[in-house]
Amino acid sequence: MIRKAQANDHARIVRLYRDVAAVPNGIARTPGEVNDAYVSGFMHKAEADGIELVCEQDGQIVGEIHASRVGIACLAHLLTDLTIAVAPQAQGQGVGRRLFRALLDEVTDNMPYITRIELFARESNVRARALYASLGFVEEGRLRARVNNAQGEAETDTIMGWLRP
Repeated sequence: MIRKAQANDHARIVRLYRDVAAVPNGIARTPGEVNDAYVSGFMHKAEADGIELVCEQDGQIVGEIHASRVGIACLAHLLTDLTIAVAPQAQGQGVGRRLFRALLDEVTDNMPYITRIELFARESNVRARALYASLGFVEEGRLRARVNNAQGEAETDTIMGWLRP
């Protein structure tokens, strides 16, 4: 079941992000960087001026996606800081696609002022980039040596954007 995140999901989202961060070269955080303050920060930002959805299966949150606006008038049409996390045991089962589809549907149906969504994905994350492309995101640029991977090597980040059809 995909639904809007609620404040009482906080502890389960922290657990999800810690599990996902433990997988090398997944999200851009280590397990030690996933704490209550980090999760509270993006939850509050999404609640105030964005969107946050979770995928719940058997009482567990197995996926979460969020994005928010930056609070600058000239970027009021933009959702950014997009992050998705899918529990390792739920990957490859369509959870990420369903979360993204629900986010895009919510924007299309209920957020007419949002005309662009952007995200970053490591160049080596071919599977994720293919998913994003299949959902209408287009690679718009490359930022060389922007992010260090789990081996400490600098890696290229790609920026991908979705425009309201």
